[in-house]
Amino acid sequence: MFALSSVDLLDAFTRELRLCKLRSGEHVVVLAEPDSRGDYVAAAFGAAKACGAHVIAATVPGGTPAPMPSTHTGAGPGLTSVLNDTAAQDLLKSADLVVDLTREGFIHAPVQQEILRAGTRILFVCDAPEVLIRNLPGEEDKAAVLAGVELLRRSSVMRVRSAAGTDLTVQLAGSQPEFQCGFADDPGRWDHWPSTMVLCWPELSDGQIVLAPGDILLPFKEYVREPVTLQIAGGHIEKVTGGADAALLTTFFEDSGDIWARSLSHLGWGMMRTADWFATAMYGKEELMGMDARAFAGNFLWSTGPHPVLGRESYAHLDIAMRGCSVAVDGTEVVVDGRLTGDPRPDGR
Repeated sequence: MFALSSVDLLDAFTRELRLCKLRSGEHVVVLAEPDSRGDYVAAAFGAAKACGAHVIAATVPGGTPAPMPSTHTGAGPGLTSVLNDTAAQDLLKSADLVVDLTREGFIHAPVQQEILRAGTRILFVCDAPEVLIRNLPGEEDKAAVLAGVELLRRSSVMRVRSAAGTDLTVQLAGSQPEFQCGFADDPGRWDHWPSTMVLCWPELSDGQIVLAPGDILLPFKEYVREPVTLQIAGGHIEKVTGGADAALLTTFFEDSGDIWARSLSHLGWGMMRTADWFATAMYGKEELMGMDARAFAGNFLWSTGPHPVLGRESYAHLDIAMRGCSVAVDGTEVVVDGRLTGDPRPDGR
């Protein structure tokens, strides 16, 4: 771990906001809740001032409508205090850039789309300091993920296979490819620091996914201990078999009481070369969002629950990060055995 100080955080946040193209005279809102990290609020505030921006730090009451503990799950319903308060929403819509330091963000909440339509840029930040600094993005990351988005946009089928037994066929028509590059530099853009990934929102996927030991279940933030097989038909999980991890997933689906819990959400691959797969094991669950796992270069990331393209609102959101997969898009291999293609480094990072 790094020995970090307030100076390190201020420097990192300043570099990050400059990647977001924050300009002198723009307006920044640093959004926090009582449980947000005070050092992040101070660093974001100071960084915005260093960039010559007008800045407001707004702390709103905590609490989320998601029926589960707020442990950086990525479900993204956001804070009830913002969801139900038009004054808070108007403040965010009036900003050029919102630095979202809340515990869950508004990743899958319709109100976030309303804020973005006003032209506001939103940067979500919630991982541990060492994770942020180690994975500080660069301008080249955006070009890399945009190339992946363009490949998905002009293609029809994504095929995912693994030595463990995964064999999934994904229909890409209408899947609205997207990306995360770790900074929000365009008007109406949301992004997440840290993250570098390509994803899409397909409707139809068929085949099977086999989780191997060492794959990561989020938001449980647990490594898979024994193989789990999930049968997929029409974009829905029809059957889950295996040991304790399979029982965990099945119980989550059943107890959620959510009709979309077993439906696939976004799928894609990670491109964050600085990510550490073991990071999930190094921190307490309260400390991490888990972006090392979600965006690790060469992973296959798939999820369940919310699906904005199909209008599915859901809190039953799992992200499952897998290593050792091969991903081909209309026959073009982008990941082979867990390594990004075209990478001369033997570890794919």
